[in-house]
Amino acid sequence: MPRGGGKRRGRNQPQVNPDEGVFDPEDTQKVRHTKIGIWDLYETIEPKLKLVPWTLRSKLETYHEMKGSFPFVLRMFREIGSIRGCWWLLGGYLIIAVVLAMIPAIELWYSGQLLKIVQDAVESRSVDSHLLFKVAASRLICSAVTRLLHYGQAQLYRPLNVRIRQHYAVQTFHARARLDVPTYADAVVQRHLDNSATSSRTSIAWNNVLKTIHLVSTGVELVSQFSVLITMLRNQRDGPLLAILSFGHTFFRKKTGQRNWSPTGVWAATTKNHEYLRLVGASRVVHAQEHRKELVAGGMADYLHAIYRAAANRLGSNATDFYEAYQTHTITDRLSLTAFLSDPLRELPQIVFTLRAVQYPSDIPLSLASLNLITQTTSKFSRTLFDLFEETGSIAENLASIRKVYETYTIPNVVVDGETPFPEDQQNIKLGVSVEFRNVTFRYPGSSQEVLRNVSFKILQGQLCVIVGANGSGKSTILKLIARLYDPTEGQIFINDQDIRTLKLADLRRATSVLFQDYTHFPLSIRDNIALGDPNNAHDDEKIREAARLGGATEFIERLDEGFDTYLDRPVDDIYSTLPQGTKTLFGRSVEYSSIRGAGNMSSHSKGLSGGQMQRIALSRTFMRDEGVGILCFDEPSASLDPTAEYDLFERLRLLRGNKTMIFSSHRFGNLTRYADLILYMDDAVILEEGTHNELIKQGGGYAKIWMLQAQAFLP
Repeated sequence: MPRGGGKRRGRNQPQVNPDEGVFDPEDTQKVRHTKIGIWDLYETIEPKLKLVPWTLRSKLETYHEMKGSFPFVLRMFREIGSIRGCWWLLGGYLIIAVVLAMIPAIELWYSGQLLKIVQDAVESRSVDSHLLFKVAASRLICSAVTRLLHYGQAQLYRPLNVRIRQHYAVQTFHARARLDVPTYADAVVQRHLDNSATSSRTSIAWNNVLKTIHLVSTGVELVSQFSVLITMLRNQRDGPLLAILSFGHTFFRKKTGQRNWSPTGVWAATTKNHEYLRLVGASRVVHAQEHRKELVAGGMADYLHAIYRAAANRLGSNATDFYEAYQTHTITDRLSLTAFLSDPLRELPQIVFTLRAVQYPSDIPLSLASLNLITQTTSKFSRTLFDLFEETGSIAENLASIRKVYETYTIPNVVVDGETPFPEDQQNIKLGVSVEFRNVTFRYPGSSQEVLRNVSFKILQGQLCVIVGANGSGKSTILKLIARLYDPTEGQIFINDQDIRTLKLADLRRATSVLFQDYTHFPLSIRDNIALGDPNNAHDDEKIREAARLGGATEFIERLDEGFDTYLDRPVDDIYSTLPQGTKTLFGRSVEYSSIRGAGNMSSHSKGLSGGQMQRIALSRTFMRDEGVGILCFDEPSASLDPTAEYDLFERLRLLRGNKTMIFSSHRFGNLTRYADLILYMDDAVILEEGTHNELIKQGGGYAKIWMLQAQAFLP
C-alpha cells in the first residue's frame, strides 16, 4: 500500500524549530519549488548561504543547529550526574567504549608485525617463531578481551538506561501534567511534547549519551588507527601511494552510491494528483477497522477495488509516496565523472602492486600481504570517517531533541496564575462563594464563533443556580470559565468580588468542584477513579466508600468480581501469541482478535457498565470533595439517568450542598428548577431570561414554554 499523507523524518534530516519564522510555499524569493513525479517539493533558501554549494550549506546549517543545542546537552550531563550512581556507571561505560575503540588499532599493529615477520622470512629465509607465537597469542587475547568488554558494556547498559529513562519520565510527566487546557490543546505544543516523549524502552537523554560516547569512541578509533597506519607505511615501499589510492577509491565509491533519504532544513511536500489521492483513500478504507462495518453492509468492496485498480493503472510507476520518489530523484548512482573515476581507482592499487612485483620479484609475498592489509585498513578507516561525517545530521537531530525535552519544562500556560490566596477566610467558604460575570464574551482558541456573547449575571453566596437551555447555548462554557480552564475573550469574572485572574489557581480549584458533561474515566481502578476527587484523602478507604454510596455506585461496584479494584479501562493490554479461534476469554477478560493473527490485543473498556453506572462513578468522585469547597458545579449530571434515578440524584446533591453555592447546567426543565434560587435561561450564546421558577413562569417567555412541554415527563 502506498504510504501517502503521513509525515515521517528521513535518516539524516536535522531537527528544526517549527516555531521560528514563517514557511510560505508561495514565496518564490525564499522557497524553491521542485516537481518530483506527482509530488511538489518546497524548500527554504537561506539568503546568507545562497552562494555556498548546497551540500556544504547543508552541513553548515547542521553545525549551527548543533552549536545551539550544546548548552542543553551540558545541562543533560549535569542532571544525569545528579542521579544516584550514574556517574560511576557512566564512567565505566565510557572507559570500556574507549578501550574497545583502541583494539582495532592494536590489532592493526600486530598485523604490521606479521608483515615484518614475512619481510624477515623473505630476506633471511627464516621465521622468528617466538615473535610469531607472540603475535598470534596477542591477537587471540584481543579477541577475548573484546568479548569480555562487550559483556561488561551490556551489563552497564541496562541500569544506566533504566535510571536515566525513569528520571526523565518523571520530569516529562510533570511537564505534561502542569499544562492547562488551552495550552495542551495547541497543535504546536502537542507536536513539541510528542517530539520529546520518553518511550517505554529508552529515553532521548540516554540515546544522546550513547551518541556522544559513540562520537568519542569513533574519534579515538580513527586517531589510533591513523597513528598505527602511518607508522606501518613509513617502512613500506610504495605504502603511502597504495594508501592514497585505496582511500581515493573508497571516496569516489561513496560519492557514487550516495543518496539523500529526505530533504534537509525547512521543507514541505504535497501532491494534488487526484488519482493518487483516490488510491490512498481507497486503501485506507479497506485497511481501517472503523470502516469495515459500512464497507461490508454497503457492499462497497467491488467498487473500491475498481477505484484502486483504475488509479494504480493510470499512475503506473508514479504511485509512490514522497520519500520513495525523493530517493529515486536524488540517487547519484548514475553516469557521471565520479562514476568514471571510481572503477579505474579501484584497479590502480593492483597496477602499482604488479609494477612493483616486476621491479622487485623477491618482494612479491611481502607486497601481496602489504597490499591486502593497506587496502583493507584504508577502506575501513575511510568508511568510518565518512560515516562520522554523514552522521552530523542525525547527531544534530539528537542534540536538538534534548533541547526540546528541556523546553517542554518551561512551556508557558495560556491561563496565567494569579497571586492572591483564596479564600481569605476558610470558615466563610463553607457558606459558599459569590460568582459574577460582567459583559463576558468568549471564543474557544482557534475559533471565530462566539459561544458566549456579552453575558452578565450574579450568583450570590450560597445560592442554588440552574442554567437551562438547548445544547450548544453556552451553558457548559460558563462552568469552564468559573473553573478557569479558560479566560474570557472579553469582560471579567469575579469570585467573592475578586477578579478571578488575580486568584491563585491552585486555591481556586481546591475551592471548586466540577463535574462536566463530558466527564472522563481514568485508566485506573474504580477506587482510584473516585479517590481522585480529593487527592489529599486518596488513601482514606472509608471516605471513598462513603462517596460511592452518595453517588449511588456502591451496589453495582460490589457486584463486580474485583469490586473497587476493578479497572474500567485496563491501562496495560495482555500480550499473547496466536490463539485458537475458540478461545473467547483469557485471564478473565475477553479476547479481541486483531486483523493480523498473532498480534493479539485485549481490551476491557468499561467492563460492560451502562452509561448511568459510569456516570455514578463520576458523581462519586465529586462527592469525595467536601471540606474546603465553596462552589459545586454540575454540567448535565442527569444526562444518562432515567427520571427516577435523576430525582434520587438531585435529592442527594441537595443534601451534599449544605450552604454551599451550587450551579447546575441542564437542557431538562424539571424537579431541580423548582428549588432554584436563580435560573438563567440561555439560547444562542446569550442569557435571555433570569429569575426564579415562579417568576419565569409568570413572564410567559421561552422558559415557560419549554417548561410546559417537558413538565409532564420530568415532574415526580
